[in-house]
Parts: sequence; C-alpha cells; structure tokens
Amino acid sequence: MKWLTAAGAAAALAVGGATMLGVGWRGLLLLLAFFVSGSLLTKGGGRRTARQVLANGGVAAAGALAGSWPVFASALAAAAADTWATEIGAHSRTPPRLITSGAPVSPGANGGVTLLGTAGGVLGAAFIGGLTWALGPRDLRLAAVVAVAGVLGMLIDSLLGATVQGPHDKWLDNNGVNFAMTLAGAGISAWLA
Repeated sequence: MKWLTAAGAAAALAVGGATMLGVGWRGLLLLLAFFVSGSLLTKGGGRRTARQVLANGGVAAAGALAGSWPVFASALAAAAADTWATEIGAHSRTPPRLITSGAPVSPGANGGVTLLGTAGGVLGAAFIGGLTWALGPRDLRLAAVVAVAGVLGMLIDSLLGATVQGPHDKWLDNNGVNFAMTLAGAGISAWLA
C-alpha cells in the first residue's frame, strides 16, 4: 500500500486487529475513516512508518481492547484533528503564530497555528465525532464529547510542540507528541463521558 511502509502496514494490522477484537467492525470502520481521510489530505500521500501508526493509533487500540468506545473514538478524534489541522493549515495565506506567545513562526514550525489550520482541526474532530454517532451508540452527547476531546487534544499537541518539543525535537519527537496528544484526547473523554 502506498500510504504505509512495510513495518507501518504491520503496525496498522495490529491496531486494526486490536480494534476489531475490542469494539468490532464499527470501530474498524471508524479507524479506516480516520486513516483514509488523513492519508488523502497528506501532501504526496506520505508513507507512514510503524512508529507513526502506533503514535497515532496505539492509544485508540488500547481503548478498543479495554472495550471503551469513548476512549477509542476520542483518541482517533485527536489524531484526526491534528492531521487535518496540519494539512489544511499548510494552505493558509497568513503565517502561523506560536500558540504560546503569538509570535510569527515559519510554516511547519512546532507549536505554530493558523486560523485555517485550527478550523481544519475542528472539522477533523467533528468528522470523527459525527461518525462516532453514526457507527456507535446513537448518543449526541457522546459524539460531542468525542469532538471536544479531539479539539482539546489537537491544542495540547500544539502546546507540547511549542514547549516540550521545541524547534529541534529536544525532549520529544513528533511521534512522542502525537502519542501524548492522543492519550490526552482519550483522557479528556474518559473524564467527560
């Protein structure tokens, strides 16, 4: 598959298997919607490695294995929000600003945000939230919790990028930040649900 390296495909099969085992085919459809939407938005398609797959899908897989639809869906919503924000924000005509200080930064800088990218992230979280309602329990409150957890996870990603990751991946690399962001989205959902 052009969207995954060989190791990435193996990791995706593990995440998919855990999802199927934990929350069934509906969860697998939600996982697939996240993966396809993110891959279609990524410039040039991008080939995801095993570390990238596990950073973005590992928490969701653990939530699925625990049988928690809200934790599973919220981890995916955070990952989708971050991916959509990054890819849509790349088309912004205004330069990004550091989330912590508002100082202008170059495109692609860790912790940089744009209004267009943030709106894209909100759409990504809402997309997963809507699919959560369509595929899971028909509970509008749960769908809203998933979307909110996704948006908050995306904002936490930007904060971590600006503070802990920094300009040269000093403390955490992008995969570590993504893992922390999905964990935050899952935790927020567990707290709100």
